[in-house]
Amino acid sequence: MSYLQINNLKKSFKDDHVLKDVNISIEKGEFFVVFGPSGSGKTVLLRLISGIMFQDNGNIQMDGKNINQLNPEERDISMAFQNFALYPHMDAFENIASPLRANKSDDETIDKKVKEVSSLLKIEHVLTHMPKELSNGQKQRTSLARSLISKPSVVLLDDPLRNVDAKIRFEMRLELPKILKEFNTTVIYITQDYREAMALGDRIGVLYDGKFNDIEKPRQVYNNPKSLTSAKLFGDPTINNFTTNVQINNGSININIGDEKFIGKNSNQNINGKYIVGIRPEDVQLSNKKSDNSIKVEFRTKTPLNLKIVYLIKFLNGVEMLCSVSENESLSIDENKELFLNIDYSKIHLFDSNNEETIF
Repeated sequence: MSYLQINNLKKSFKDDHVLKDVNISIEKGEFFVVFGPSGSGKTVLLRLISGIMFQDNGNIQMDGKNINQLNPEERDISMAFQNFALYPHMDAFENIASPLRANKSDDETIDKKVKEVSSLLKIEHVLTHMPKELSNGQKQRTSLARSLISKPSVVLLDDPLRNVDAKIRFEMRLELPKILKEFNTTVIYITQDYREAMALGDRIGVLYDGKFNDIEKPRQVYNNPKSLTSAKLFGDPTINNFTTNVQINNGSININIGDEKFIGKNSNQNINGKYIVGIRPEDVQLSNKKSDNSIKVEFRTKTPLNLKIVYLIKFLNGVEMLCSVSENESLSIDENKELFLNIDYSKIHLFDSNNEETIF
């Protein structure tokens, strides 16, 4: 049995069914990321696991033991909140030490453990500072130190990097997995940032509509999403999608988008009907040169996005599509000349037009 096992978890607030049927199995020492849009119930899930809130139905087991009726202090679980939640009347040292004080640890043990964890998180120099004197990055590290100091079996992190600046966020994405490995703890980490989810998670659980719709390794969730909703949540810019007629016969694929036809090689399945076709912006190529199976398009606009350039192009029938290319590739594209589009057919996604679940 997995170290943390959650079965058929449900939670409602009056008529709002936040969690409808949540099931997860998390291994000891795993870094599990819960990813989903705002309002999907991510924080509610952490509160149920921690014991701050109780579920309406379902079961939570840790190390083979049922913890449904245990109070938070009895669960050997700690939680770091998105808003830091530091005690304003205590300095950083006492904020970090507070779980040990609650357990009546002696002063020598407290002093030793606070110094150890603060050294690991690089905040030894601010231990005498009050919360109002700390930067957001220092507050975040202080909150994290407090959650780790008692070496809990499970650490719950509620979007802890959301309120820090981009530089600190990037640094902590690199440091956090290393720090947590030192404590040999099981981590459940919440985020709304798909990049953060992919960078940190051993596995990602995609939570929406009250349940997990994908639980896979990061690359698997991105490359093989189980539904159109999951596909849309990962990627910037988001996946292009069109409801259209699709024919696949012995590996030859024929897709109609308005008056345009995409013809190439894809699946060995035989398909004929109306489906949702998903094409990620990075899986298309733009060129001024016509080639086999390329389609003429019109340039609409372009915008830089990190280390890539995103083009908005239009087919001659008026349908628009987003395409992203590297900065170097964009230098070879002249939008004032004829423009042609090619698609990597091996990376096309096909979804059922009724339930939006993935076909391939």
